[in-house]
Amino acid sequence: MTGDRRAWIIGGVGALAALAGAWSAWRRHSVPAAPALAAPDANRLWLLRFERPEGGELVMEQWQGKPLLINFWATWCPPCITELPEINRFALEFAQQGGRVLGLAVDRPESVREFLGRVKLDFPIALAGLEGTDIIRRLGNLQGALPYSVMFDARGELRHRKMGQTHLGELQQWAATLRA
Repeated sequence: MTGDRRAWIIGGVGALAALAGAWSAWRRHSVPAAPALAAPDANRLWLLRFERPEGGELVMEQWQGKPLLINFWATWCPPCITELPEINRFALEFAQQGGRVLGLAVDRPESVREFLGRVKLDFPIALAGLEGTDIIRRLGNLQGALPYSVMFDARGELRHRKMGQTHLGELQQWAATLRA
C-alpha cells in the first residue's frame, strides 16, 4: 500500500470517527420535539387557580375565550428579566387586538413581590411556584426550562410555544397568525 493511499484511509477513518462522535453528542444534547399537547392536558390548564402577588386569586377559567399569551418566568432567570420589557410592550398592543397576556412566575412569592415593587408591568402576574415547572412540561417544554412562552387562540387551542427568550417581533408574528 502506498503512503498516499494509507494517509487517505487513515484520514477517512478518523473523519468518520469524528463525525460519529459529533452525531452522538448532538443526539444526547438535542432538545426532543415537544409532543402534541393532548386535549386533557390543555383542558387542565383552564381548571387551575393561582395566587396573585398583590393578594387574591387568578382563576384560569376566566381567561378563556380570547387569544392568550402566557409567559413563564422567574426573578432569578436573566433571559426572563431581559424579555419582560418586550412582553410588556406586546401586552399593550395585543390588548388593542382583543388579546391578553399573563405572566406566571415560577418563583418564590416574596421574590416576585420584591421584583414587582421595582419593575412596573402592565399585564397580570400570578404565582405558579414550583407547580409551574410541571405545567410547562405538560405544555410541551420537556426540560422545564425558563423562560417559556405559549400562545392560545380564542378557542383555547395551543398555537405557539417557545423555550427561551422571545422578542417583540416574534410575538407580533404569533398574534398575526391568530388573525389569519
